[in-house]
Amino acid sequence: MNTENLKISTVENLITTPPKSKAKSDEIIRDLLPQKFGRQGMIWVAVLTAICCVGAFAYYRQLKHGLVVTNMRDYVSWGIYISNFVFFVAISLVGSLITAIFRLSNVKWSTPLTRIAEIIAVSAIVFASLIIIVDMGRPERLLNLFLHGRIQSPILWDVIVIGTYFFISVLLLYFPLLPDFKILIRFKEKTGKKLNRLYRFQGSFWKGTKEQFKISDKSINILCITIIPVAFCIHTVTSWLFATTYRPGWDSTNFGAYFISGAFLVGAGGVVVAMYMFRRAYRLEKYITDMHFEKMGRMVVLLAFLYLYFNINEYLIPAFKMKKMEAHHLTELFAGEYAPLFWFTIFIGMILPVIILLFKKGRKPKPAFIAGVMVVVGAWFKRYLIVTPTLLNPLLPMQNVPENFKHYFPSWEEWAIAMGSLSGALLLITLFARIYPIIPIHETIEEQNKTDEKISLVE
Repeated sequence: MNTENLKISTVENLITTPPKSKAKSDEIIRDLLPQKFGRQGMIWVAVLTAICCVGAFAYYRQLKHGLVVTNMRDYVSWGIYISNFVFFVAISLVGSLITAIFRLSNVKWSTPLTRIAEIIAVSAIVFASLIIIVDMGRPERLLNLFLHGRIQSPILWDVIVIGTYFFISVLLLYFPLLPDFKILIRFKEKTGKKLNRLYRFQGSFWKGTKEQFKISDKSINILCITIIPVAFCIHTVTSWLFATTYRPGWDSTNFGAYFISGAFLVGAGGVVVAMYMFRRAYRLEKYITDMHFEKMGRMVVLLAFLYLYFNINEYLIPAFKMKKMEAHHLTELFAGEYAPLFWFTIFIGMILPVIILLFKKGRKPKPAFIAGVMVVVGAWFKRYLIVTPTLLNPLLPMQNVPENFKHYFPSWEEWAIAMGSLSGALLLITLFARIYPIIPIHETIEEQNKTDEKISLVE
């Protein structure tokens, strides 16, 4: 059977389409099938792999010599690792925002973005889990958490909710892929034998019957309803790891909402960045359109204002009262050692993106991409500021300790592991886009068919 006949038979077997829509359906399938990496793609993968290898070597050194290779000491005992963990947990919220909230709200324009959001969520939560193991220093002691865990500990709450969130996110990624597996299996000539075997293993049971679609849709709706409170829990519980510790800068009842609003912002910014990158790399201008950047840009503005409001709440009230134990911490942030970084995160991570995206021209793909990068970069440094300055301002003054205990800057091993984890998450997203359709094929065809039907009724 030649390729053209194969395409036609595929569309006929998989999706019932009006005669006028078959050509469009065939075009959608051709456009959205996974593509092999070009030269730029290979360079991108090589660079990410190299950074991951450097991070793996640094972690080997940490395992061999212990946490002494880091610059963490008695006071700053978390450092860049926990900053990275909080960042990964934050950006993972995008899965529940785009996939669950938009799907339940019947927001149709978000269809091309759902899979992008979900793979970002899964990748982020995987490396959030790994970075915690790195921070432990003695990874074998992770077993003690399950053998001797205490339900009173917020750390155990975090493990439970992260595991639950990961499980639901994987299912939300997998279930919408099932109809696409049928298409991928039929296009063996384009996907290749190795990938075809993977698709058959993962989705050969999917026949595309009405009963299967009914069960799948119901399951996806249940998962969408479930993941929203779980997503709120994961960020609230993560904030409680800080807020339940009696320290200046963390002793706040605002932390739960503060973390959730920040997570929504960085998640939306991450999706804007991914939209632009995938649109350019795979020439998806017909599917990820200027309209998507317009709407996501408006959403980023809304979320930036919301996060800015919680930042004002977080700092204004302690600054107004200026209790002695808070005074030094706030002074360090506003006008001291960490002031440049603090104001960088405020202006670059929130204010400047809002200024760009408030204007219609700023919501075009390239300016929106730049604003998204600002949001993501600002969010990472914001998490660093949540952790480090607070640890350097304990309730008891630092006395009779070495000078290096009073300051913290990550060692090269810490930077290598942190950058390796970030590169690992990007590599996981990149490999997923190589193996699976980054935009849902079946859902896109269904929406195209409904549009064609409406047009034909009007005519």
